[in-house]
Amino acid sequence: MVFDRVSVPVAVCDVYGAVQVANPAMAAECGTTPGRLRGRDVLELFRPQEATQVDRIAEALRLRHRSRYQVSVRWQAPGGAERYGELTADPVSDTVEDTPALLVMLRVLAEREAREQRPPQVAPIEARILALLAAGTTTAQAARETDLTVDGVNYHLRRLSSRWNAANRTELVARAYTLGVLAPGVWPPTPAPGNGSE
Repeated sequence: MVFDRVSVPVAVCDVYGAVQVANPAMAAECGTTPGRLRGRDVLELFRPQEATQVDRIAEALRLRHRSRYQVSVRWQAPGGAERYGELTADPVSDTVEDTPALLVMLRVLAEREAREQRPPQVAPIEARILALLAAGTTTAQAARETDLTVDGVNYHLRRLSSRWNAANRTELVARAYTLGVLAPGVWPPTPAPGNGSE
């Protein structure tokens, strides 16, 4: 079934939120198999962060509005870590008169616990750029120090920001220290052992 091959967590629910069918990716987020999700309430599996969001959606569905609805949710991953994401529900049916089913997709916003527990995968050049950034250098100065172009430095910073879900350079440097990429208590900043330092 094509549904099972989709890597995004997806489920089809009735109009009340009871899961009718779920793909393996959705079941994995709940630490179970797709068959065991059948009949479970999607809003008990993924707790809404704001109850008012759910109330507005329920009212819109009662009035047969056919919009895309989004709910910020949190849930406990199989390993015990709290995860955050966004459920998107699209009403779907063959005709406008039919009571719609809900096609529910989950977008995970937080990093997976396994990624947080593993040492971060950082190339020596990335660790060096992060150390230079922590020292207050500009992109142009970091480019000169690393024999890269400004575009090359920005490329590495974009990749790191995407991988660590960092909103800006300050957050990127803070995460580098938190994840052990940069050596704590050292000035000027240097990569921690095993992250590009000698």
